[in-house]
Amino acid sequence: MQKLELTWIGKDEEIRVEPRILLNNKELDYGDTKTGNMLIHGDNLLALKALEQDFTGRVKCIYIDPPYNTGAAFEHYDDNLEHSIWLNLMKPRLKILWNLLTSDGLLAVQIDDNEYAHLFLMMSEICTIKKMKTICVKMSEPTGVKMASVNKTKSIPKLKEYIILAKKNGINGLELEKIPKSGWDNEYKTYCENISDTDLERVKTILDDDNRTKEDIAYVDDIVKNIKFRNIKEVARDLGEEANEAWCFKNANRIVQFATLTGGARDIAIKKKSSYKNLPSAFAIETSRRKMYLIRGDFNTDTQLSRCKILFADKYLTVHPGDLWTDIKTTGLDNEGGVDFKNGKKPERLIYRIIGMSTNENDIVLDSFLGSGTTAAVAHKMNRRYIGIEMGEHAYTHAKVRLDRVINGEDSGGVSAACNWTGGGGYKFYELAPTLIVKDKHGNEIFSDKYNAACLAAAVAKINGFRYAPDDKTYWKQGKSDDNCYIFVTTEYLTAKKLDEIAEELSDFEHLLICAPAFDLGLNKRYGNIEIRKIPMTVLEKCEYGVDNYNLNIINPPDFDEEEFEDA
Repeated sequence: MQKLELTWIGKDEEIRVEPRILLNNKELDYGDTKTGNMLIHGDNLLALKALEQDFTGRVKCIYIDPPYNTGAAFEHYDDNLEHSIWLNLMKPRLKILWNLLTSDGLLAVQIDDNEYAHLFLMMSEICTIKKMKTICVKMSEPTGVKMASVNKTKSIPKLKEYIILAKKNGINGLELEKIPKSGWDNEYKTYCENISDTDLERVKTILDDDNRTKEDIAYVDDIVKNIKFRNIKEVARDLGEEANEAWCFKNANRIVQFATLTGGARDIAIKKKSSYKNLPSAFAIETSRRKMYLIRGDFNTDTQLSRCKILFADKYLTVHPGDLWTDIKTTGLDNEGGVDFKNGKKPERLIYRIIGMSTNENDIVLDSFLGSGTTAAVAHKMNRRYIGIEMGEHAYTHAKVRLDRVINGEDSGGVSAACNWTGGGGYKFYELAPTLIVKDKHGNEIFSDKYNAACLAAAVAKINGFRYAPDDKTYWKQGKSDDNCYIFVTTEYLTAKKLDEIAEELSDFEHLLICAPAFDLGLNKRYGNIEIRKIPMTVLEKCEYGVDNYNLNIINPPDFDEEEFEDA
């Protein structure tokens, strides 16, 4: 059966990636290393392949901002690639990323016009189009330098980018934050004082509840007698702040508007007013329709009752941003995070929205094109666990520097205030091991002499699908698979006597794979639950080696010690 699909040169050529191990560089760890947070330096395809074994089905949110293939010579990336090459680079990465997601996980890929159409079609094959949606994000204003040449070139300037969303269980179920309604801050100018947040929220709940009790009404009547009203500009000024849109939005639960009160409700208010000997600054009334209003009481004539119904701003100030995000400031980010990443840094607020609409605290967030470290920094502030992968030197000069400042509580910008961030936490820093197989001077393929015994065992276990986890008591139990099968990797000649000793310790319900450079004739048929493979020959066919622009790893190998590793 034919299907709609995108084709390109090299699409069906599968990459056989070497599963290298990840080595923990303790010298670059920072803060509390027990958090589970990971910063990985190395090619992201190799790093993703390494993570696949331990993190498949565990990552809740993935955001990536890959090179856009614009033809421009970027400072940090070689971005001048033909469409086919770009797609061939993206496809294997996206397939692994999709596998890493939980059953309700979200993948968000940001891109511009140049590759958007190609990327969407490719992702529709990997993720299925019914699970996808596109967000349009305003990335610049129609002013400034970008617009200066429009009249001369007669071009149409680019003001937006796209975020392609793909969710494992369908695109619904995303809790998107509400944003300020345009112009609302010009209508709501009065601030409620002399009432606790708890009492204020209960008052608002009772006002909207048609099933309120007499006790509820009495409670509201009693509480509102103490409410005082002041202009928001005065309140903000007393706090040494400015009553701008951001301030109003933050304090919206206490900001109100006085609206027209008419008809029967107005008549009841006038009647109730006359029953007060000493009129309080505010009081509550209930109409014949059981609608309850909070009334401002500092008036002297009945005519002033026409402007006395109180509308609470937090019920009217927000709108859903939908699929057109124009409210996030995406320019002027040079100082955000304390690192300079010209023309490549994404705003923390944007990542905050994506992480916030799809995750909860302690969920895992991943970014395999980490760049300046924005995704990891925001995830850290939001108390999410994270994995950040960056192949360039800015893994050290940007991402690490930025995360260290976040942990130290030195980063007060971006979404720090929204997250009430003051510092804490930490991460482990990982490097990719070198290739396992090299050629000697005669052209023979041998194990690299950069691997000590422990690292060699970890690498061979990884390639054969085992998790490297040496048993403290049984030396030959170096790794284990999901089906109660163990692996033992040795660089020594395996004799029948040694095999018999191991077999005595192996139970009938356990299976063992032994990888050795050589062994006695006939050993492979000696025991039904023990298989012996010759190395390095049997790992050569697993993948291609010696390619350093994509790599693999495991999560719990021996700790990284550069001297020990290179001298082994």
